[in-house]
Amino acid sequence: MLVSGSGTNLQALIDASSAAEYGAQIVAVGADRDGIEGLARAERHGIPTFVLPTSQFEDRPAWDVALADKVASYEPDLVVLAGFMKLAGPAFLALFGGRTLNTHPALSPAFPGMHGPRDALAYGVKITGATLFVVDEGVDTGPIVAQVAVPVLDGDDESTLHERIKTSERAMLVEWVGALARNGFHLDDRAVRLGGDTHDHQP
Repeated sequence: MLVSGSGTNLQALIDASSAAEYGAQIVAVGADRDGIEGLARAERHGIPTFVLPTSQFEDRPAWDVALADKVASYEPDLVVLAGFMKLAGPAFLALFGGRTLNTHPALSPAFPGMHGPRDALAYGVKITGATLFVVDEGVDTGPIVAQVAVPVLDGDDESTLHERIKTSERAMLVEWVGALARNGFHLDDRAVRLGGDTHDHQP
């Protein structure tokens, strides 16, 4: 898993993976900055961690190569971006495209980018939500694994709406990471299908 902040989604997955029947274990947690609660959560549970700040590399492509190599050293079947605030680059996607998951706090393809809840409020929608998707080279554009709807309530501001979205997003993430780990999955064009060997369907 890759994190950039407090790691609440990470904690939910740590808790779920403590049950043998969940079918997934977290082999490592990486971050792009040190001193964050997400890393502390992993360390408290004995999960290996690593930090790769972009500032330590000549440019973003060099960082991307280093990130791909570091993640590969742990041999994960899935990579989950849990609040990771950097875009995956071509070197990373060459190794982990087709099996890297991320979430977005809106119902894709609506309201992509950094401010999904704010943009949903500004547009005046009555229902928004969260999307779990397979990462590609775009911004929140990858094949959709699952979505969950969240109503926009009278009196909502960006903070209250985002908190409710994150609660639903977390439950969706836990459910589907377990399902994908237990069953495997493959991509059929833009459709994500359970079953099959994830490794056979890398780009």
